[in-house]
Amino acid sequence: MIPLQRPDGVGRQQAVRRPTPQRVVPKPVPEAQLKDPRGYQLEQLRRRFSPQETTLQDGTASLAFRLKPSDPDFPFDLDFLECDLRVPEYYPEESPTLLVKNSNIPKGFAINVEKGWEKLVREKPGATLLALTHALDRSLEVFLSEQKAETVKLVAFKDTRHQDPPAPPSAETESFRPAPQSGARAKPPPKPQRSLEPSYSQEQIAEAKARRAQETRQLETRMGRLSLYRRSADGIVYTLPMDPRRRFELPAGLQGVKTMHVIVPLLYPLQPLRIQLNEVDSRDAEPLEELFVQKATEQKHMTLMSHVNYLAQNMHVLAKQAQTPPKQPEEPEPKSEPATSPSVSQKAVMSDDLNDGRSHIKVIPRPPEWTRASGDSDDEDDSSDYSDDSSSDDGSDTDGAPLGPDSGDMSLPSGSTPDRGIALSFPGIELHAIELVQISILSISVKCERCRTVNEITGLKDEAEKTSTCRKCAAGFAARFRPELVHQHSARAGFLDLAGATVADMLPSTFVPVCAKCSTPSPGLVSVRGESTTNVCRDCHGKFNFKIPDVRFLPYAPGTLAAPASGNPGKQDKLGLRTGEPLPSRGTCAHYRKSYRWFRFSCCNRVYPCDRCHDETEEHLNEWANRMVCGWCSREQRYAVDSCGFCGRHVIGRRGRGFWEGGKGTRDRRLMNRKDKRKYKRIGPGEAAKKD
Repeated sequence: MIPLQRPDGVGRQQAVRRPTPQRVVPKPVPEAQLKDPRGYQLEQLRRRFSPQETTLQDGTASLAFRLKPSDPDFPFDLDFLECDLRVPEYYPEESPTLLVKNSNIPKGFAINVEKGWEKLVREKPGATLLALTHALDRSLEVFLSEQKAETVKLVAFKDTRHQDPPAPPSAETESFRPAPQSGARAKPPPKPQRSLEPSYSQEQIAEAKARRAQETRQLETRMGRLSLYRRSADGIVYTLPMDPRRRFELPAGLQGVKTMHVIVPLLYPLQPLRIQLNEVDSRDAEPLEELFVQKATEQKHMTLMSHVNYLAQNMHVLAKQAQTPPKQPEEPEPKSEPATSPSVSQKAVMSDDLNDGRSHIKVIPRPPEWTRASGDSDDEDDSSDYSDDSSSDDGSDTDGAPLGPDSGDMSLPSGSTPDRGIALSFPGIELHAIELVQISILSISVKCERCRTVNEITGLKDEAEKTSTCRKCAAGFAARFRPELVHQHSARAGFLDLAGATVADMLPSTFVPVCAKCSTPSPGLVSVRGESTTNVCRDCHGKFNFKIPDVRFLPYAPGTLAAPASGNPGKQDKLGLRTGEPLPSRGTCAHYRKSYRWFRFSCCNRVYPCDRCHDETEEHLNEWANRMVCGWCSREQRYAVDSCGFCGRHVIGRRGRGFWEGGKGTRDRRLMNRKDKRKYKRIGPGEAAKKD
């Protein structure tokens, strides 16, 4: 503030003028709307919907157009709402009306939409026709979810007894057919009556509401924690995840199903339960949905969860029944056999699982020098012997080259991928902000067909054949992978061609996702079953993630891959040793300075001084050795814990040192031998003489 001087010399501060509050300015109304509101609003509808316009006899304008629901999560199978908007001649003094012309909407639900339009007109006086149409679009789900309006159907009966010959009975009079009796007076025709919707008593309605509340609460408790679960505001439509038991047996139009809408009426179970399958072809889904409604109507004693579980377990059976044309009523319908008999490939997988725990497997004890610290390696942590090298297997095949947009990993294979071999499928895969995803480097574990031993195959790329041999019987096997793109409507990741082995499981593999916002491929991300992988796009910086809840291997036609020739299991590498002479450095290494032997590991049948030396050279995890080579006489023999079976020398250090010998000695200075240098360590000469 700057002080001002008054004429009389008295100082005062300048008064601050407060701003006046802003006035609320109404939205300007176009001059054309003020002059002719009816013509202006009709022109808006013409520009927005391009309707088919006709004029009735009383001057009412009829505009027929299609209204597409703008809600991306619209739960009903309705592509367009065919509207017939009637605008009177003296609008806006008279209210407009709406007629629904959809043939696939029941009349009761169409009446709900028409009444909803009348409610919007009453609640929003002065709104334009275009604004009312937008409001109808936003409230369309609410109107269709209301209880179906009751309709009245008049059935007329016509007396045709005076006609000669009698006319064939129509569809309306077919239900009433008086039987002619000789010498008896014919019965008069019944009076015309009204056929209404089935009515229920108050007790039935109360019982149905109580049961509906109990079963919906059970449904929400069991399915509410799933990521794809949704519930409408009125509690009628439930969106549930769908994972069919035999997805590969479904028709091609139904194999992409992931979610479904379960429509539970307010008077369930008095009113039938309905479903709607998502991410599928409507031509294949409609017969299945109608058949499910029939099954649910027949089995009213089943709960909601029972219906959902029945559909998930028997969808492939219902799909076959829905596609089968109905037979003539004269012919007896054959009994449908449940498709529960396992195929040949499934029997093989089952037999593999039963053979996992064989009785001939023997446990080899771990060498004692690997479990305790040596004299020269006290600073090292022996717990690092069990380091997991599975992460290095995936990176060894990339040669340090990053996977980017120009790496060519997302290019489609030449031509369509033939459906042969073993299909790799990810049922229930969750893709968030991801358009496509593809496996660039696949790692799997396989079982040898000869000895059923589990082996690993890493670094499988597009159409690249990879061969290996069994680590136990040296039988050869080969593998080849043909990837496919995975998206919201396809869970198949590609095909595997195996020869000489059967697939067991998928190991951590490299995936290349494509951002849904900018369609940019991201670098390779390592993921595995049950792991949620999250990353950020390098172009638009959008966050995306994907999760693979389950991995399925579905056998198709046999592949064209041939198994390689088997190796010689008895052939071993030549070490160039002479019997009776010691090993280099007497068998010791930099990790264990007092281990005087080498080990022949059973995983690769090769000789290494210790487990760490094995892991530094090989690309697989070590398994304990069952044979050893003595460091004093170079003789190979069966594994022994302490000493050589030929020369008798100890292979884990000298005996009798009593202090560091694996805890067998003592640390008490009073009990130590006088010749042990640790007995008098860090003790003065006077005290040592007194103790002697």
